[in-house]
Amino acid sequence: MSGGAWTVLAVAGVTAAYALGSRRLSTTPVSSAIVFTGCGVLLGPAVLGVVGGDDAGPVTALLEAALTLVLFTDAMTVRRRDLTVGGFLPRRLLGIGLLLSIALGWLLALPLLPGLTVWELALVGVILAPTDAALGKTAISDRRVPPLVRQGLNVESGLNDGMVLPFFLVFLAAVPGTSYAAEGVAGTFWRSLLLSTALGLLAGGVAGRLLQAARARGWITREGRHVYVLAVAAASYELAVVVDGSGFIAAWIAGFAFGHALRNVPAGPPATPAPDRGEERDSTADLAEDLGGLLASVSLLLFGALLLGPALQHLSWRIVLYALLSLTVVRLVPVALSLLGSGLRLPTVLYIGWFGPRGLASVVLGLLVAEEHVAGTELIGRVVAVTVALSVLLHGATAPALAGRYGAWYRGAAAATDGLRESADVPEGGGRRRVGPTS
Repeated sequence: MSGGAWTVLAVAGVTAAYALGSRRLSTTPVSSAIVFTGCGVLLGPAVLGVVGGDDAGPVTALLEAALTLVLFTDAMTVRRRDLTVGGFLPRRLLGIGLLLSIALGWLLALPLLPGLTVWELALVGVILAPTDAALGKTAISDRRVPPLVRQGLNVESGLNDGMVLPFFLVFLAAVPGTSYAAEGVAGTFWRSLLLSTALGLLAGGVAGRLLQAARARGWITREGRHVYVLAVAAASYELAVVVDGSGFIAAWIAGFAFGHALRNVPAGPPATPAPDRGEERDSTADLAEDLGGLLASVSLLLFGALLLGPALQHLSWRIVLYALLSLTVVRLVPVALSLLGSGLRLPTVLYIGWFGPRGLASVVLGLLVAEEHVAGTELIGRVVAVTVALSVLLHGATAPALAGRYGAWYRGAAAATDGLRESADVPEGGGRRRVGPTS
């Protein structure tokens, strides 16, 4: 049997085994991310050697597909009200906290990661800035946690991976020897930011209006809507790629435009009553979200096998220390500063500050840097791998217990205090992130 067949068999086996025990595991600190990453290390070249190979092409394609779907569906499900009604929390986290996290991650890398240039150090800060709520999903799904906090963390995670892309591309263009450096910062700004944004707006807006028209006339089934979302996400990505732009930025912007068109373009009276008009909510993105979650889980398995396993063989105290600082100081300090004057209590600030897991976006961006084959890519890859691995373990294991403790504190504080800031009434539902084959 070929090596590729063994890899497929191993991935399928782990996925099926997790699915069979998913409900049982959901009541324990063992998250799906821990299962898939741990199995990846075990099956990879560092241990059993079942999953491996030198060709990174299929791995890169799968990781990019997973991130594309996550970017598109996250943007698609974010509503304007998520940033208005009770939106002070995500606005502060994204508008202040994210920028401070990039800057602080860059600053702390200077003494701890010698050998990297100033722009490579900046890339480390950017790559490890976006959060992935899926790695600590109990923290945002536990109903004991107030809706304001759950929704704020959810929206932050749904938007910050797209918001770091412009910084990532500009810093990558500043690193000598990369493919983006040939075009320079100005060329990268034009193609990867402006042109890709315009193409994303066009693709998402037109596609959304076409779907509205088809729904109004009763031409499209529920299953057709699900497949249509996948096609639009893929098309928006590739539309930017063919002009040497950023497919990720195009897919992210297309998600916003697509969702906005679905919610704001009047569909008119349907010629034939659509069979799904009585549904409680629009399920258009369900298949894309589920597939994105499955691909994200498989990506974590391959991350464990091909990136984390080798990185663990070249550990240094500098890498481990930076990873720990990235998950604590680089997250907690910017969150605390961004929430000054917000009226939120200290337990809330600490809870929000701790639950900033690093996941899929960091892995994909780190892999994109590795593909450039510049001098510092090996060290950058190891730092990213160790940081994400520690996040998978620490955030996944602590989410159930800390959500319970914080929920208990909130219940007592709400009962004793009138007008508690955390008790603000906010709508829920935007920026959803699914993870795992059965989540």
